Amino acid sequence: MEQQKLPNLIISLILSIAGFLCCYVFGLGIFPAGVAYFLTSKAEKLAANNPEAYSNKSLLKTAKIIAITSLVANILFVIYMIYSIATIGFGQFVRQLDNAIG
Repeated sequence: MEQQKLPNLIISLILSIAGFLCCYVFGLGIFPAGVAYFLTSKAEKLAANNPEAYSNKSLLKTAKIIAITSLVANILFVIYMIYSIATIGFGQFVRQLDNAIG
């Protein structure tokens, strides 16, 4: 039997990288990173049920690690953003981001 590739791994890899890049856009990267983690978890279950049928398991591990890293970075930024808004106010927070960007 010929080995197949696990479904949606390239899409989850792209989504997890996009989630990491969108980390500092008010935490909006949580959404693509969450979808990427969901897709990699689903593919991991497929690979666990029939391990000899699929060939690209190393890409699965890579995509899952990047998705988890992206989720953690986004969650940490959202926590920082909430803390900053609660302590210094929204206007000052936006000015700090504006100064940091350029």
